[in-house]
Order: sequence, then structure tokens, then C-alpha cells
Amino acid sequence: QVQLVESGGGLVQPGGSLRLSCAASGITFSTYSMRWYRQAPGKQREWVASILQSRTTTYKDSVKGRFTISRDNAKNTVYLQMNSLKAEDTAVYYCKAGGTDYWGQGTQVTVSS
Repeated sequence: QVQLVESGGGLVQPGGSLRLSCAASGITFSTYSMRWYRQAPGKQREWVASILQSRTTTYKDSVKGRFTISRDNAKNTVYLQMNSLKAEDTAVYYCKAGGTDYWGQGTQVTVSS
């Protein structure tokens, strides 16, 4: 059974940082690209960042230079380091295994003073 479990969300002030984690089980993690998405209240879910099996990374324009996606294949975990957070980054963040319908349950990130 495939499971993706996100963690690391919380309440942070503007300009602050958070590190999200997504632990995968039930898949051969190293063979999948991994992606982070987010969904703000009243908005559609949107793609944020991807990391390929080769560790090549791509980002949504609005997070470039502030967010960093990485992976640890030994731990079956993908990370999203988020710096210089803004109020508009507030959303539920989800991870997904590329090319599948496997989603985590999400972790809430709230950026507010």
C-alpha cells in the first residue's frame, strides 16, 4: 500500500522559514520523480516544485530563489525548504509521486504576523 505522509507545516511570520518533509512507503522511491503542490483556500491546487530521479529540479516562478526541493533516497523522503515566506504562500502543501495518483494528506502552512 502506497503512503505519502507530509509533515513540518505550521504558523510562521512573514520572512520566516519552514521545512516540509514527505515520507514515502510502498513504492520504490528512487525510481519516481516527486512533486510538491499547494492549495490555498478557495483556489485550485497548483504545482510548486519537482525533483526528478536525477535530482534535476524545477520551480514555480513565484517560489524560485526562496524554495528548495531535495530528496533523500535512503530515507524515502522528499523535502521542501521554504525561506522568505510570504502571506501568499499560505496553503495546504501536498506531495505527489510523479506519474501516479499517489498523494499525501497535506500539511498546513500559514504565514501571518
